[in-house]
Amino acid sequence: MTTINRLTDQLTRVELSRRQRLQYGLIAFWVLAMISLPIMKWTLGADIIPTAVTFALLIQFSAVVVIMATGIGVRQTAVAFVLVAVATWGLEFIGSSTGFPFGAYNYTDVLQPQLGHVPLLIPVAWFMMLPSSWAIAQLLTPKHRLAAYIAVSAASITAWDLFLDPQMVAWNFWIWDDPVGYFGIPWVNYAGWFFTGIVVTLLVRPYRFSLPIFPLLIIYGTVWFLQTIGQAVFWGQPGPAIIGSIAMGTLLLLASRQYLKQIGESAGE
Repeated sequence: MTTINRLTDQLTRVELSRRQRLQYGLIAFWVLAMISLPIMKWTLGADIIPTAVTFALLIQFSAVVVIMATGIGVRQTAVAFVLVAVATWGLEFIGSSTGFPFGAYNYTDVLQPQLGHVPLLIPVAWFMMLPSSWAIAQLLTPKHRLAAYIAVSAASITAWDLFLDPQMVAWNFWIWDDPVGYFGIPWVNYAGWFFTGIVVTLLVRPYRFSLPIFPLLIIYGTVWFLQTIGQAVFWGQPGPAIIGSIAMGTLLLLASRQYLKQIGESAGE
């Protein structure tokens, strides 16, 4: 059976609860919002991009919150979000003020509202992808290998930024003081992302939970697909599209194979 058929079979065999139906509905709505981005730019002009991006981001965030609440509970999800929000806002504030750990950059006034000149959407954006990175780590690292779990989590979230940073800079969401390195992004930025992934994972300790793997893989895979096609075809950034696609796609492929292996082993028991 092909990978797609096995994943489809997995979906059809699950009796969806009300909350699960909500999470998959939100994922579908988020995909539609992302697909509409280039259409809205063509019809309404480039000034609509910040509003459209904010709308799509909030839908994805909502889907992830519902997924996590369904999988690990509302209280644990709320605690995880607060920890992620405080830590990432703090590191972004320090980073944009001092240059550590991402390098010297500044947010523009495009994304609003802001606190300490850091858009409040930024911690939300971190949380909408970190749980998927934890799911990748849960699949790819042996149990009780904490260092490996943390490293894979950090690598999985950093791989996303190979897409993200060049696109956000092109949209003037933030500006680098020294735009030399990876398509105008200093290499130290990726060390900063890896460091942030480590810090947040240590704070939240998601390895304590049995995460809802399947929907979080859908989130990671959808981001990989949409960013690859979007940046290669619609946004004129084939370089980041190719490299980001390889980085995220490799992690997604390895994690999906491990997930399917686990499903097969469970079915054989």
